[in-house]
Amino acid sequence: MDVLDRVRTGVLDHFGADSAGVDSASVTFLGLEPIEILRIVDGEFVHYATLGGSRHPMGDPGDLMADPVRGPRAELVLTVRAGTALPGLAKALGVLIASPAVEGVILQADALLDLGEPMWQGSVFTAALLGESTIEPVALPDPAEPVRYLTVTPVTATEAAWVRVRGAQALRDAWAEAGIDVRDPHRGAASL
Repeated sequence: MDVLDRVRTGVLDHFGADSAGVDSASVTFLGLEPIEILRIVDGEFVHYATLGGSRHPMGDPGDLMADPVRGPRAELVLTVRAGTALPGLAKALGVLIASPAVEGVILQADALLDLGEPMWQGSVFTAALLGESTIEPVALPDPAEPVRYLTVTPVTATEAAWVRVRGAQALRDAWAEAGIDVRDPHRGAASL
């Protein structure tokens, strides 16, 4: 079983989803292998999970001696309330998960990633804050590190600025204090 088959099984098992009932979209970028975005409907929520970022360990893309096996591996999951079409979201998630291969970014909890454009059509969110996920890491054969899923929380430009100044936890505290449901694709920004 290859890396992506293991990761697909791990995420589908986590959500109790059957692969036959899961929609997917493929995103491709010049010079990179295709990235699949799984759309998993789960009652009142929809989970968008990337599949493809963990093919290779993250590291400096310019490193001529990069280890093809060792190093951190990650995928992303975005959870939103069901009921709203989010055109363009698959492309945005593809851009985020491709950032290690393109820009040498190491995806990890509390990382802030700017998209420079709306996360989906009509969205006020132009950046993403990564966090820890409840999805169990997917073990790979030694010496490869397990694949970790990280949550994606869409943030506004103002919220992104807040993270740069105060840190990720300060923004999460502001959301909690204001009772903001970050899974609502129509939510307003936190009053900072």
